[in-house]
Amino acid sequence: MHNIKYVFFDLDRTLWDFEANSKATLEELFAEFDLKAKLGVDPTDFIDEYKRINEIFWTDYRNGIINKEELRYARFEAALKFFGHTDRKMASDIGELYISRSPKKTGLVDGAIDVLEYLRTKYELHIITNGFEEVQHIKMKSSGLDPYFGHVITSERAGAKKPDPRIYHFSAALTNATPEQSIMIGDHFEADVFGAMEVGWKAVFYEPNEARKTDVNYHHIHHLAELKDIL
Repeated sequence: MHNIKYVFFDLDRTLWDFEANSKATLEELFAEFDLKAKLGVDPTDFIDEYKRINEIFWTDYRNGIINKEELRYARFEAALKFFGHTDRKMASDIGELYISRSPKKTGLVDGAIDVLEYLRTKYELHIITNGFEEVQHIKMKSSGLDPYFGHVITSERAGAKKPDPRIYHFSAALTNATPEQSIMIGDHFEADVFGAMEVGWKAVFYEPNEARKTDVNYHHIHHLAELKDIL
C-alpha cells in the first residue's frame, strides 16, 4: 500500500448510514400517509418489503433496465401493490418526499469521521457513487462529510454506473490518479470491488456481516477502523 495516493470511497452504506437514514424517513412517511390503516400492516412489515423491492429496482437501474424516474417512484408503487393497494399518485408523492427528506438525515456508519480524520492528511480522498447527483451532494453536506473530499463523482456525472470501467476511468482522469496509486473502498462487491479491480485498482470490501475472506486479492474489513491497519 506504499504507492497509494488516491483513496476513493463509496457513499451509501460505506460512510453514510443508508439503512438507518432510510428507515427513519420511511417510518415518518408511513405515519404521515396513514399506511397502517390503508395497508393493514405494521411499519416494519412495509419497510422490510420495500427494502426487498428497492434492491430489485436498484439492480435494474445499475443494469440500465430502468431510468432514474422509474426507480424513484415505481419502487413505492410496487411496495404498495404488494399489500393490495394501488395508488400511483400516492406512490409518486411518497417517492418525492422520500427523495427530499432522506438525504438530509445525518447518520453515518460507525467510525466514519474518525477514519476520515486519520486519512485526510495522508491521501487525496474522493467519492465514487451510483447515487443521484443532486441527492448525494445533499447527503455529503448534511452529514458533515463534505470537507473531507475533493470530488464527489456520481454515475450521472460520469455517464456510467459502477462497475462499468468508464466511471473509474472518468474518476482517474478527473483526479489525475493512476491505477497503481488508487484504491476503492465500498460495501458492494460487484460495483466497488470487482469494478475497481477490473481497471487495475486495489480494493477494500467493507462488509460487516459476511465471514472474513482471506484467500482473495482484496482486503475485507468488518469495521471502518480497520482501514488504519491497511492505509
